[in-house]
Amino acid sequence: MIKALLFDVDGTLADTERDGHRPAFNAAFQDFGLDWNWDVALYGQLLAVTGGKERMKYYVDHFRADYIKPVDFDSLVAALHQAKTAHYTRMLGQGGIPLRPGVKRLLQEARDRGLILGVATTTTPENVTELLRHSLASDGPEWFQVIAAGDIVPAKKPAPDIYVWAMQQLGLQAHECLAFEDSENGIKASLGAKLRTVITVNDYTREHDFSGALAVLSDLGEPDQPYERLDQAGKGERGMVDLARLQTWLG
Repeated sequence: MIKALLFDVDGTLADTERDGHRPAFNAAFQDFGLDWNWDVALYGQLLAVTGGKERMKYYVDHFRADYIKPVDFDSLVAALHQAKTAHYTRMLGQGGIPLRPGVKRLLQEARDRGLILGVATTTTPENVTELLRHSLASDGPEWFQVIAAGDIVPAKKPAPDIYVWAMQQLGLQAHECLAFEDSENGIKASLGAKLRTVITVNDYTREHDFSGALAVLSDLGEPDQPYERLDQAGKGERGMVDLARLQTWLG
């Protein structure tokens, strides 16, 4: 049996992008008197860029040729990102972002069986801990032995660095771990770190290329809400992801 499960956060643990990060960005733009507004479709395009600060810079460069950057543009972006994080964590505190189907159930089973849990994400550590605290359990962050997040490594996904760093902290090799992702950039990062990877798609990533995935699923499934398997190897399979099923897929 594998020793550790490593999870991406946004889109994987919870559907945070469309109804969490996006409106939080818009609220921050409004705070600073900017006329920027990221609707659902535009945000889907911006998700090709990982990292909130990087996403804002990409938006200005590719969608706002009319915007004149101030001399301290990098400082403005950092301040916007800080304001956005404050709005996002406030939403989390109000219980507005639930975990995806099957996530808490699988985390609890893995924890009960003594497996190591880890996070590998480009979002900030604060975003991670607040989501876990309000959507998983009051001690949710303590369920995870490593939380690799934010700028802890300079190269973000699709670079594999965040996964490599997480495994180094745990003292584990790739064959001892299993990754959970939701996007093409995510699986590029996990496969780049030589990790076998389970994908749970969302509305933004359903059409992404997930070549090399162990399985591609609608979600992790619940007893009364089974997942639907989407990859050709198991297309049409329905069920609930638990440790026994993962072991079967791993062979």
